[in-house]
Amino acid sequence: MRAAGVGLGQLLLALDTTMVSLIDAPRGLDLPVGSAALIDSDDVRWGLAAGADSADVFFLLGVSDDEALRWIGEQPSGWTPVAIFVKKPSDELVATAVAAGSAVVAVDPRARWERLYRLVNHVFEHHRADPLYDSGADLFSLAQSLADRIHGMVSIEDDRSHVLAYSASNEEADELRRSSILGRAGPPEHLEWIGKWGIFDALRAGNEVVRVAERPELGLRPRLAVGIHLPPVDTRRASVFAGTIWVQQGSRPLAEDAEQMLRGAAVLAARIMGRLAARPSSHALRVQQLLGLREMDSADTVAVIARELGIVADADAAVIGFDSIGRDRQPSDVLALSASAFRHDAQVVSKGSRVYVLLPQATNTRAVTSWIRGTIAALRSELGLELRAVIAAPVTGLAGAAAARAEVDRVLDSAERHPVSIAQVTSLAEARTTVLLDEIVTLVSADERLIDPRVRELRARDPVLAETLRAYLDSFGDISAAATRLHVHPNTVRYRVRRIERILSVSLADPDVRLLLSLGLRATEG
Repeated sequence: MRAAGVGLGQLLLALDTTMVSLIDAPRGLDLPVGSAALIDSDDVRWGLAAGADSADVFFLLGVSDDEALRWIGEQPSGWTPVAIFVKKPSDELVATAVAAGSAVVAVDPRARWERLYRLVNHVFEHHRADPLYDSGADLFSLAQSLADRIHGMVSIEDDRSHVLAYSASNEEADELRRSSILGRAGPPEHLEWIGKWGIFDALRAGNEVVRVAERPELGLRPRLAVGIHLPPVDTRRASVFAGTIWVQQGSRPLAEDAEQMLRGAAVLAARIMGRLAARPSSHALRVQQLLGLREMDSADTVAVIARELGIVADADAAVIGFDSIGRDRQPSDVLALSASAFRHDAQVVSKGSRVYVLLPQATNTRAVTSWIRGTIAALRSELGLELRAVIAAPVTGLAGAAAARAEVDRVLDSAERHPVSIAQVTSLAEARTTVLLDEIVTLVSADERLIDPRVRELRARDPVLAETLRAYLDSFGDISAAATRLHVHPNTVRYRVRRIERILSVSLADPDVRLLLSLGLRATEG
């Protein structure tokens, strides 16, 4: 679904000249924009590039001038992108796009595309004329209001020092500010100095404003900073550090009450960030409904939601669930960027640590699997993230997406309990045996009545015998195989099995006894 009420001019003002600059806008700056798509060189080469009717603005990533010209020429008659965003556009590309009616926006060559993508979507989602989702104020307007009030340049960052919003810059912006906005790490000597003096520690520890002195030799201008702290869910715990508001001073002195205003801005920023974290965007809400993560309204149908999202409802689809392995952060932004580059109609939402990707009209399962493996490898090498992915495909129409997502979650849930038992990229069909057995054992372990008490007694009395019984049962009664697993002589296994039968008063030749004891042993592990 496309957002409404954002003009191209509004979008460019929010992004600021630090990030982008307008080359030409043949149809003016008042045209509404509410959706963005990514086009890369492979999309153009293989004829997979999105049509102009699929989005309002397009980011051309690594697309040569020849490829960009070809893409513009292939657009269907009657459809023209409102704007294209490109790094270092040539005169020929500008002339061709303008002649077709598209604005051309130059992106700073140092800007990170994922940062631009995130900022543009932030503007779309939080400048909408939609009373149901109106947030009252957003981080961009808060940053600009604070900058106007105290005469400084403001940026708002999250807890990982990623810029979320910022005010307009001028020629007095230093390199640290410009680098941060463009999505690049600041100069190492700046960051080292800031970290050395415990500034980040002070921001995380309390609500007081921190002053950062000017360092002319580093090109670092004076700054004020304050931490943004969200109230804890549990009142017995401390507040949660959510980010920082930075104010860079220019040649004009900051207002006398700048520190007081900055503390107030931190409170407002916490409210906005808390509100945004608590509710999804309208687009995300619709995708969540398709995936069964949120109930549909009584008047909604899959067809209605698909039409709002601009995707096909009755073709085969794919549902992929990603989850972080270990303590890695949730990679929703970079996964959304990767999915949108792979397929312009990809729908991405997150819940908890998991990110779900819905691919409508996914007829080539092998291509989807290849994209997943490539994405996991890229995030591992470039960002140090380790992910697990489960794919459900083909899904017969979007009506089956919710059931498919539930199946994906079954595999991810099982993988959380037994990480080494399930492949890093898999499907329910491939992991069915492992998942079903794990779910059965989980149900058994949750109910003491379903576990033979003799199993617990054996574990308590002689753990070695319990280990031998598990190996014997897993080897289907093959003494030699069990001995190999245990690294003992086969006669030792025979002796222990006879002891087990005497202690438990059972015959291990009985298949029902073997099944019962095997489940009991698995349910009482750990």
